[in-house]
Amino acid sequence: MAGAIEKSERALEPWEKRVDVLRNLLGDKARQVLTTDELRNAIENLGEDAYKDNSYYERWMAALMNILKDKGVVTQDEIDQRMTDIRIRLGLDHS
Repeated sequence: MAGAIEKSERALEPWEKRVDVLRNLLGDKARQVLTTDELRNAIENLGEDAYKDNSYYERWMAALMNILKDKGVVTQDEIDQRMTDIRIRLGLDHS
């Protein structure tokens, strides 16, 4: 049986707002990079563990990255490099 549904409202974190905006921009009429059905399918294809372990917007972000990689918009190397740049900027790179 599924767990309880969280019904309380909370303010979105800045990164969550960015994911929402990114999804809207990628799906707007001018760009048409993805559809709501593609996003839903990509989220479902993340698997049960990802669904349980990640937040709503973490699932969106993972699904968006997978769609963009599948469509050749970005590569895994580009994503990895950007994540490294962010870790360095935030002082989280311990290599």
